[in-house]
Amino acid sequence: MNIKNSLGVLKVVVLSLLVFTAAAETKPEVRFSKVEVIVNKQTYPLEYAVTHVQRAQGLMHREFMCETCGMLFNFQNTRQVNMWMKNTLIPLDVAFIRADGFIVNIEAMQPRVLKTTSSAGDVLYAWEMNQGWFAKNGIGVGDTVSVKE
Repeated sequence: MNIKNSLGVLKVVVLSLLVFTAAAETKPEVRFSKVEVIVNKQTYPLEYAVTHVQRAQGLMHREFMCETCGMLFNFQNTRQVNMWMKNTLIPLDVAFIRADGFIVNIEAMQPRVLKTTSSAGDVLYAWEMNQGWFAKNGIGVGDTVSVKE
């Protein structure tokens, strides 16, 4: 193979790598609707993960979340829920909530940990906030949450 052909092959390889890299970086963005939750006479606006695709994406790949930002996951059916932190870059707390709004447990979750965190019973919702937020805002196990869709 002469040098001209080698340069042509190299150009094709580099161009292919650039196209592949660009395609890999342009994942379709998952959009979330908004929902409000009310607990202890306070209203909190949250992102709302209702579909399987939204729940699977959750808060993954985010490098920052504002102090009052969070996400409510609606699992559509009451059941025991297991969550993990794959590709989640910020420490979170998750409150597991029954269909009647009762918070059954709140657990701390660390970034990128693949070990699952489980609800302490059948729940309909999981509410994620920055780690420490629930304690800082006086929200705990036994409190009742209302969801305004």
